[in-house]
Amino acid sequence: MTPGSDDFTTFPPVPRVVTVAGTAVELTPIRLGELPRILSAVRPIAADLSAEPDWLDLLARHGEAVLELLTLATRRERAWIEGLALDEAVTLASAVFEVNADFFVRRVAPSIARSGERLAPILSAGTMPSPGSSPPATATPR
Repeated sequence: MTPGSDDFTTFPPVPRVVTVAGTAVELTPIRLGELPRILSAVRPIAADLSAEPDWLDLLARHGEAVLELLTLATRRERAWIEGLALDEAVTLASAVFEVNADFFVRRVAPSIARSGERLAPILSAGTMPSPGSSPPATATPR
């Protein structure tokens, strides 16, 4: 650890606990291994997400995707998610979104931006060197 660094950044995130259907559900940001399946679930609804999603509308238009997203993000059984009352499902969906929106905004988006900044000069040049290859040879003028 470097001097002056924040000692608390090394601790895992504190779960947000939301009580749904009489059950305390601990929500934490998604983990790397969960990303592929969660991104697949989010893809159909991504265009309709906003800062304050209309969960009833999303359920009406993308029900299966929302159910799958809730199943994955809560790490609960699909049958439990499907058995929720509508108001409980909306409460849970809102909490899942809040926990993971923070994760994407504070951790994933800056990382993508940094990668984009590093790749921009390469992409604008129109060439992409392969890993481990040497720079292209240039002819020496005679």
